[in-house]
Parts: sequence; structure tokens; C-alpha cells
Amino acid sequence: MKPAPELSPEQLYRPCDPASLDFDTTAEVGNLEHMLGQDRAVEAVRFGAGMDLHGFNIFVLGPPGTGRHSFIHHFLESQAAGEPVPSDWVYVNNFEQPRTPRILELPAGRGCHLRDRVIRLIEEAHRAIPAAFESEDYRKQRQEIEEQAQETQNKAFEEIRQHALERGLNIIQTATGFTFVPLKDGKQITPKEYAKLPEEEQARLQKDTETLAEELKEMLQAIPLHVRGVLEKIHGLDRDVALFAVGSLVQELEKEYEDLPKVTDHLRALEQDLVDNIQLFREQKGQEPELKTLLAGQAGSDEEASPIRRYAVNVLVDRSGEKGAPVIFADEPTFQELVGNIEHKAHMGTLVTDFTLLKAGALHRANGGYLVVDARKLLSQPYAWEALKQALQSRQIRIRSLGQVFSLVSTVSLDPEPVPLDVKVVLVGERIFYYLLQWYDPEFSELFRVAADFDDRMPRDTGHERGFARLLGTIARNEHLLPLEREAVARVIEESARHAGDAERLSAQVRKVADLVREAHHYASGDHRKTITAGDIQRAIDQQMRRASRLQDRIQEEILRGTLLIDTAGSVTGQVNGLSVMEIGGYLFGRPSRITARLSMGTGKVIDIEREVELGGPIHSKGVLILSRFLASNYLPDQPLSLSASLVFEQSYGGVDGDSASAAELCALLSALADAPLSQALAITGSVNQFGQIQPIGGINEKVEGFFDIASARGLDGQHGVILPSANVKHLMLRSDVIEAVKAGRFHLYAVEHLDQALALLTGQEAGERQPDGGFPAGTLNHRITARLAAFAEKRRDFGSDRKPASGD
Repeated sequence: MKPAPELSPEQLYRPCDPASLDFDTTAEVGNLEHMLGQDRAVEAVRFGAGMDLHGFNIFVLGPPGTGRHSFIHHFLESQAAGEPVPSDWVYVNNFEQPRTPRILELPAGRGCHLRDRVIRLIEEAHRAIPAAFESEDYRKQRQEIEEQAQETQNKAFEEIRQHALERGLNIIQTATGFTFVPLKDGKQITPKEYAKLPEEEQARLQKDTETLAEELKEMLQAIPLHVRGVLEKIHGLDRDVALFAVGSLVQELEKEYEDLPKVTDHLRALEQDLVDNIQLFREQKGQEPELKTLLAGQAGSDEEASPIRRYAVNVLVDRSGEKGAPVIFADEPTFQELVGNIEHKAHMGTLVTDFTLLKAGALHRANGGYLVVDARKLLSQPYAWEALKQALQSRQIRIRSLGQVFSLVSTVSLDPEPVPLDVKVVLVGERIFYYLLQWYDPEFSELFRVAADFDDRMPRDTGHERGFARLLGTIARNEHLLPLEREAVARVIEESARHAGDAERLSAQVRKVADLVREAHHYASGDHRKTITAGDIQRAIDQQMRRASRLQDRIQEEILRGTLLIDTAGSVTGQVNGLSVMEIGGYLFGRPSRITARLSMGTGKVIDIEREVELGGPIHSKGVLILSRFLASNYLPDQPLSLSASLVFEQSYGGVDGDSASAAELCALLSALADAPLSQALAITGSVNQFGQIQPIGGINEKVEGFFDIASARGLDGQHGVILPSANVKHLMLRSDVIEAVKAGRFHLYAVEHLDQALALLTGQEAGERQPDGGFPAGTLNHRITARLAAFAEKRRDFGSDRKPASGD
């Protein structure tokens, strides 16, 4: 097998040539008018926003910092500007069923007009109704009714009195009612005189008294019915007077809304209820409250506010002055924030409510337009996700409290008519939320059928680099930052590629780039420059690393002090320097780790100590299993594997996962088998498959630099270096100090494709290629490994035969 090539300095970093940028500063370039490198996601958003069928809501997924929210905001604002302004929505009293307020839809701006016109109507009713009942005409008509009733009653009483007189009796009123007394010659007689009358006369008087008493009783019993009739006439008169006082006002209002049948129906119901409850206005003569104060719920008592609140118009959604469809961002998507709320106020020690206390939610405000919700915030709020789904499925917004939903309260509350819903919902969140909802919630796919997947990387070509420059110029102009020189733009492009972990890609993390430019602006303006230079960008990069690198510096310090054991010189059998990556708060850095292997004769088991103590993750355990199968199949496929080996990350006190150390672990194990020391001046990273091929891994730049920092601190002697997978060469964007050391020959990078190349570098010995007969050349590493495994197998057979009992005669 050919030796592993050493990488040249040119392969370690792909610079951006400032000469390829056709400007001196970003002040000369135009604004970026489109989303850079997100064509797939932009197409999905356009499709979802334009699809007006049910269920085609949008889920914008991707990592934060890619500009998802900004793009959605600008795109939807632009899209909505050309769409019609949706309707106003108002709640009004349902006079027949007050617990079920009615919802009315009005053209944009007319909701507040209706509210103000009804306020004016009630104000005029407060003046007109009392005035009408104080008029001479009303008093005259009412007096006529009362006098006629009194005359009728007097006439009936007089008839009974005349009947009594004709029979020699008179009616007198006592403290307990009415009684009949006998007369003689028109005068009332005494009891003694009555006793002297003949018995026949007494009998006649007694009989006539009973007859007249019955007539009087019938007359008295008819009085309540007669009074009721009189009251009905008075009530009818009052209705006629009230209707005369406000009827023309209501009719005038009806004409203004004759194009809205539901509004005119409500106005007729209001008129009918108003004339049925005129006492609400008559009792407030001389103490009319300030109507707008009452509508705001600031009245001193319910009695004072009742006529106003009864007929008020609660404007739930007002579109006055709006242009285009609404775009609403639900910053706190709680249950009440989404579907609205039924507020209460304290009165006489209890909580009361009415339709004027109904408040709109984000769905109401976005109705007819677009609602943007952060998926993480939505899913963290109790019942908010279910409320949103119910609204989208039923296409209605029903205002309820959480107490009603969970039946936590037994008090009587409102059940308002639902508002018809026509909205496009855009959820924005990380990919994990999209896939979890898709897997666990079957209704999710029916409601959110459009996925706009924002990528975290974009190709690094001339077009995207120029677009990147326009992006930087746009950020600088929008935030009033200094323009960037072309060299500064080139440096940002290079740093973006490093952040993407790929020399052929650019990171789509717009937030990180913007923060870098902001910090560079701070340094440039502090030095009184008019532009941002490449030096300012580099200073910002260095300072960001310094602020985040406390833990990295502490680990390197402990390695250099000998607390964490890492050798960078000499050779040791069964010991190799592996490379890992740690991430703290979004900051990545590499850390070398000592990996050791020990072995003995056994049953063919390779023990992963990390897994045994539950510190190893499943991917790391998979890598160990792969290398154990490579060991069995590559050297003695026809014999049982007869060793017992153990692998461990020394001084690891946390979890270990990933398979990027499997090549290092296998090299340590093969070193122990071949009794071939491994150079400690080299470190290795890469995963291995069952055929011994070295596969690419992540974090290659941080891993190389992590080992370089330790070796450089101890003194580079030209022997130090890192072995990495060939497939990772295209990802290299190393620091300048690493590249300078490679140029000077003090540090080396080797790209390997197969395990044998890595072994040859680490041991300085030939690995040995398989011969036609299936063996390996004598003296090579692979031959020694095969011989060691064969010796283990033979000893195991001998050990087994020695333990067999002797056969009897």
C-alpha cells in the first residue's frame, strides 16, 4: 500500500482572494434583496403562502441564527401588502341569551364607527327618554288612563252602594275593610234599634247584606285584574313614548348599515330591548355617567354602568387605518394569547363578567392574514398547541378560559359565538420539533403540509461569495455600521467557511456573521477609522475566542502541568493520542486524549471500558464493535479470536460518544498485538469500518489545532503532526499559526485512506500487504499481529486440552 501523503500548506486553508471582489468597500454594493443560499426554503415559503387550501400551513425548520425570522417577517409583510384588508369583528349583547354574546363582521374600519354610533345613540337616549316622559302630552295621556281607571272603579263601587241603599243598607269603610249597616229613614240605626226590628225585617236585611257582600267581593277581586290592565296600558304608553323618542335614532342608524343584515338585525333587537327596559334610562335622570368611562369598566357601580354595558359594542378587532393583510408575531403564545380571554372584575366580593370583557387573541388579530409562532414557545405553554390545532381544524376561534377547558371552575361564565377563522399559520422552530410532531401527532401533517427547511450551509462559489458581500453591506447599512473593506469581507468569508467546517461551504448562520461585523465596527470606530479592515475582523475573531476559551485554556494548562497525562514525545506500545471535540456554549475546541489498550489470552472479547461503566454512548460502542470484527476477519478468519482486550479513554470523567476515535483505538490495540510502539508525537483521528478504511469525521479543524497547541507549547521539533482521513482534507480551514508551522516543517499533517497507512506512520514500520496466499510478508506489522493471534489461539487449544480428564481403561 502506498504511503500516506503529507499535506502541503495550500491544502490546509482555502483563502478568499480580495481581488475577486469587484468593490473597494461594501458601501459600493447594493442591498441583498433575496435570501442567500436558501432557495429550497424560499420556494417552500412562497408555495405555502400562496396556497389557499385548508391545511397548507407552513413549518419553517432549521437551526437558529440563519435569518429565518427576518426572512419570514419581510416576506410576509411584502406578501400581505398586496392583499385586501380583512374585516372588523365586534361582540354585542345577545338580549335573549346574555351568556352567548353575538359576533358581528363588518368591513374594515366600520366596527369602531358602529361602536361610536351606538354610544351616541345611548347618549341621546339618556336625554330623549327622560324628556319624553316629562312632557305634558305624556302626563296628560297617563293621567287620562289613571282617571279612566279610577272612574271605572268608582262607578262599580257606586253601583254596589246604590243597590245597598235600595235595600236599606249603607256601605262604610272600617280599619279592616268594608261593612254594611242598616238604615231607617235614610239614617244609620243603632244595634238596639236593629234588635227591635221585626224578625222578618232582620232576616231580609241579613239576606240583602250577604248578597251585597258577594257583589262587593267580586268587585274587589276584579281590582287586581283591572290594575294589571291599567299597568299594561301605561306600559304600552311608555313603550310608545320611548319608541317615539329613540325610534327615529335607531332607524337612522339602521339605514347606515342596511348593507349588513346581521348588524341591522342586532339594531332592531337593541331597539326592542331598549323600549322594554326604559326604566334603566328614566332612573338615571340628572346623573348620566360618562359613557366612555363606563365602557372602560371604570364605573362606580353596575347599576350606573348597566344601560351602557348592556347596549355597548365591544370592538374585538379593529382594522382602521391598516393596509393589506395583517402579519402577527405571537411573542408569548399562551392559550389566552392565542384564542383570546374572558376577563373578570370584582364586584361585591364576587367575580363578574360580560361580553364587554371579551378580549382578542393573536388568532383574532391575524384573522384574514398571517400568524407567526415560535414552535418551542408554543409547545412549552399548557394547552396552547391543542388550542391552535382545534382552531385550525374547526376554522373557528372560540374564546374560552383554561378553567372552562379543564373544568376547574363551576361558576357561570360566557360562551361567546365563535369567530370564523381564515389564517395562514407559520411555525418557526428547530428540526427536532418538526420531526417529533410529525412522528407523535397524526394531526400535525394534516395541518402543516409545507415544510420550509432552512439549510445551515451554502456552496462556496463566486456567486455566493458576492452575495455574501452584499449581505455584509446590507447589515452594515441597516444597522448604521461602518462599511467593510474588500479584505475585511474576504476575511469574513473565510471565517464563515471555517464555521461551516468545510472549505467548500459557507455557513448560513447570519447571526454569527452579523455579530462579528458589529464587534469589528466597535474596534474600527474606537480607532477613528472610516471603514472596517481585515485587522478589525481578525481582532473580533480573536476576542470572541478569548471570551469563550476559559475551559479550553484550563484543560491545556492541566495537560502542560502534567495533571492530564498526554505524551507528545517518544514511543509507547498500546498507547496513542486520540482527538476529540468539546462544545461549551456554542464554542468548539479540540482536546487530545490518551487512548490505551491492554490484552491477554481470552475468548475473543474486546472490552469497551467506557461502555461497561456507562460512560460510552451508543455510537462509540458501535465503533468498538466494528474494530473488533475487523480484527477477527482481517487476520485469522478461519480460527477463533482468542484474546481478551480492553480499550479506554484515560482520565475521561464524562461521557464519551462518537466513532471518531475508533481508528485510534484500533491502532492502540494492534500496537499491543504487534508489540510495536506508537509515536506519541503524532495524534490520529478518524473512524474505521470493517474493511479497515478510514472514514471522515467532524470538527477536524478544532481537533488538529487542539493537538497543535499542546505540542507547540512544549516545543515543536519537526516530529509532531496529526493523521487524519483523506476525506476530511476538503474541510480544512486551519489557523494561520498552524499553517506557518507546516510551512516551516515543524508540524505535519498526513491524509490516510486505510488503517495500514496510519499504522505505518505511527510505528515507522511497514504494515504489510496481503499476499496471494492470504498471508502477510514476514517481519511486517500485519504478519506479527497474525502470528500473535495464532499463538493465542494455539495456547487456548492447548489450555483446553490440558483441562480434559484422562480417559479410563
